[in-house]
Amino acid sequence: MKDDIQYGEDYKNIPATSKESGRFGKLAENLWYHTVQIVNLCYVANVSNGGWVLIDAGMPNSSDDIINRAEETFGKDNPPEAIVLTHGHFDHVGSIVELVEYWNVPVYAHERELPFLRGEKAYMKPDSSVQGGAVAKLSGLFPKDPVDLGDKVYPLPQDGSVPFLEEWEWIHTPGHTPGHVSFFRKSDQALIAGDAFTTVKQENLMDVTMQKKDISGPPRYFTPDWKAAHTSVRRLRDLNPARAITGHGLPMENNELSKNLSYLADNFEEIAVPDYGRHVEDEE
Repeated sequence: MKDDIQYGEDYKNIPATSKESGRFGKLAENLWYHTVQIVNLCYVANVSNGGWVLIDAGMPNSSDDIINRAEETFGKDNPPEAIVLTHGHFDHVGSIVELVEYWNVPVYAHERELPFLRGEKAYMKPDSSVQGGAVAKLSGLFPKDPVDLGDKVYPLPQDGSVPFLEEWEWIHTPGHTPGHVSFFRKSDQALIAGDAFTTVKQENLMDVTMQKKDISGPPRYFTPDWKAAHTSVRRLRDLNPARAITGHGLPMENNELSKNLSYLADNFEEIAVPDYGRHVEDEE
């Protein structure tokens, strides 16, 4: 059994932030979102027992802020029953070591994401050559080495259920990463999309800083499989979500979400896929 857990060798603080950093809002019943610098994470209550689950783990060095928000919302003596991940990129697991050690809770992710969470395999190098703005150009500085959670991380159940959240299901939405997942609650059509799509052009510094709302695909500099990413967006569109929080950007709801997500799914090649970059496939 492996007791020590650790970040990759290139783990470091990333100073990027946005005007929405620190925002804590309620998207739906028993569902809150929290913006940490440039990324969103979620707190989901388990109505059957008063427990809760954390979805994703924010940016590096944000554990104190996450813990404080959790304790304000659920009480100081009420740790999460688990941390569940959309995927393992640095901005979604940036504080996971501190959180796991503080709360002593298990972590769950898709089985195809486990090599990146057990220190076995690194993600691709961010593509700073991809079409986009300053964030894309600076992405080569972002951490890519895997976090090693050892025996603290487990595969999500194959039946699509989410541990400790009986109202929710997980949906495999690859493209951005091989094991990327999103979470859906049928009762009110709430969607936690991760980076399957975003509501801000994550490659552009001014858009990220000001959190300009604009439907977009997954962050270009970290997405290697655009065909799978398109299929994932269509799958989420077909769920007809009523409200969604993505990994980056502001929430969307109702007609705004329906209209924009359908537009993205129907025009993915023009909106999401870059004109150039290491992972753009030759269409000829």
